[in-house]
Amino acid sequence: MRTIVIEDSYPAWRRAALAALGSEVSPECIEWRAADSGVEMHSPGLFDGDSVALPAASTLADSPVPAVHISKDLAALLSDAALYRDPYRWAFLYKVLWRWHGGDRSVASPADEDGERLYQMAKAVRRDKHDMIAYVRFRKNDAPPSAPDCGGPEYVAWYEPEHDVLPWAAEHFSQRMGRASWLITTPRGAAFWDGNALHIENRHALSADHAPASADEAEALWLAYYKSTFNPARLNPTALEQHLPVRFWKGLPEAHLIPAMISEAKSGARRIAQASGVGALGGKTVAVDAEQAQPARERPSSLDACRRCELWRHATQAVPGGGPHNARIMLIGEQPGDQEDLAGKAFVGPAGQLLDTAIQRAGLSRVDLYLTNAVKHFKWELRGKRRLHKTPGQREVEACAIWLEQELATIKPTVIVTLGATALGAVLHEKVSMRDYVDAPVQLDTAWLVATYHPSYALRQRDDDERERVLGEITAALKRAKGLVE
Repeated sequence: MRTIVIEDSYPAWRRAALAALGSEVSPECIEWRAADSGVEMHSPGLFDGDSVALPAASTLADSPVPAVHISKDLAALLSDAALYRDPYRWAFLYKVLWRWHGGDRSVASPADEDGERLYQMAKAVRRDKHDMIAYVRFRKNDAPPSAPDCGGPEYVAWYEPEHDVLPWAAEHFSQRMGRASWLITTPRGAAFWDGNALHIENRHALSADHAPASADEAEALWLAYYKSTFNPARLNPTALEQHLPVRFWKGLPEAHLIPAMISEAKSGARRIAQASGVGALGGKTVAVDAEQAQPARERPSSLDACRRCELWRHATQAVPGGGPHNARIMLIGEQPGDQEDLAGKAFVGPAGQLLDTAIQRAGLSRVDLYLTNAVKHFKWELRGKRRLHKTPGQREVEACAIWLEQELATIKPTVIVTLGATALGAVLHEKVSMRDYVDAPVQLDTAWLVATYHPSYALRQRDDDERERVLGEITAALKRAKGLVE
């Protein structure tokens, strides 16, 4: 049985482990010891078996280094587990490497006993990395302490990690705090960034006296902001302690506010917060006449300035109707589509192209027709990178009715052709079934009404014969409109 003394770091262990593999030394024949630690890395549970002699250190260093190929996942596990604070970690990691090099791939599986321990060690280290990044709090250093070989830092912080993650976290902060100098002290060492280079001191234990005692001038502003974001109505102490464990509170300036805020929430602040926010909560929709539900709005001076509903917020522009002002036939659709929203013109997309086919078959010309929509802004929902049509609600139809009525009063068409149920309801000012209107024209006060399908309905048909049938229905409706005009 021989001892391998290494620097307490993953690169040093890796070099020694490869040399030991080159000499074909099994795990139970090695005692691993970190230099200057005074802690033997021998664990009886790992080294059961007869002792055999190791080559001398110089001979071991000169041993051929084998080509050890490990997976990226295992490499990541080993490098993370090497930061796990356990005096026997180097012996355990060599055992894992030995088994892998011997062809036993199960050692990298969580189902294996050693694999499970390796995963647990790596998981704990990764969690500790996350916690250190999340819970380190820097303070402005009014009275800079001396730092290793450098001047005093501008910012200081005290933190107590569970594992040896200080170098990793220090590298993270050095890339994010610019040229500002800082010092992080821990019970097992310190990290100092002078604005250009990172200095790590891992060998000397430090007491909690190294924690910064002075308060940063900006701390009062941070505490006021933190307290203002607290919502008593949504207090969940269990979830709070899960996401912000109590063991970190002593290092967080905002932590001393938490007990008082929890106490205030339980003693009445929660009810007050609920009362002020209840109006913003969702609830069951109550059936009410759409016209009565509309809030009082100023009449907009132009379509582009219309804010009578919220659709304008996510649309490119309002899409007005188009056609001659003396048109005898007006076609009314539901709302602009994606291409109409971009172009600012009605019926220029795929549905518009299909409508053009129906117009030609009916013996009409688009230049003689007035084409518009019941709703003037595009309502959509995002699917991947595509904006897909979403049917407008009754309130949105009613909000946009002012523009449709204005068009009807200006054009005074002889025949109104509604394309789809939304357009039909907008003209009749009530929700109706389209099946009751598609077979025959209806006489209104000032015009005939012909109802038919929207051309997008034909586009949604997967069967060519069914698509042609719907297109034929639209064509027939346009022929009836032509006949009424004639």
